Amino acid sequence: MLSINDLHVYYGGIHALKGVSLNAPEGKIVTLIGANGAGKSTLLRAICNLIPAKSGDIRFKDAPLLRLPTHEIVKRGIAMIPEGRRIFPNLTVYENLRLGAYARKDDAEIQKDVEWVYDLFPRLRERHRQSAGTLSGGEQQMLAVGRGLMTRPSLLMLDEPSLGLAPKLVEDIFNIIRTIHQQGLTILLIEQNALAALKVADYAYVIETGSVMLSGKGEDLLHSEEVRKAYLG
Repeated sequence: MLSINDLHVYYGGIHALKGVSLNAPEGKIVTLIGANGAGKSTLLRAICNLIPAKSGDIRFKDAPLLRLPTHEIVKRGIAMIPEGRRIFPNLTVYENLRLGAYARKDDAEIQKDVEWVYDLFPRLRERHRQSAGTLSGGEQQMLAVGRGLMTRPSLLMLDEPSLGLAPKLVEDIFNIIRTIHQQGLTILLIEQNALAALKVADYAYVIETGSVMLSGKGEDLLHSEEVRKAYLG
């Protein structure tokens, strides 16, 4: 579904991505693990053209994405849940969800999808009139995911969804990722919690200083001695 080949991205004079290649097959969960500053978030931002790539190729459903404007990439079926949630704190939960569907015109279907998100996240239904800024960290992360789902994506990209959450909430977030995946979405997941990420992933890539150093099935990397020493303790 998503194919990246020899992607190079620069931040000023910094070579942030150095020939990254990876695939996210349809219906699979693919995870990227690596230390802070390895280039994981840069990759997601480059896919959405929030950072322009210097060279390489990005294809989604066999169509080129490179150089397309971000809003057009969203319309093609890619949604990104950014690190730090980036919700609209002064708007209600419901208003945040409706904004996720800004590019859609099918009002009746949009409302059905709001109800679907509320079914996935019952706490959001309870707080639908509440200002998003008053939610707990875990609830804000649920709202960020729900807002992304309102675009009706084929590919959902999540950047550090468990960051800053208590262990119980981390478990809840990964259960939700599994549930969304079971409903047919392809997922590209960035996580510093390598253990949780590899447990849920079909495929995994290890990124270090802008390059893919290892790749394979999630289960294989979970039991890799090299990965265990570097990321699993």
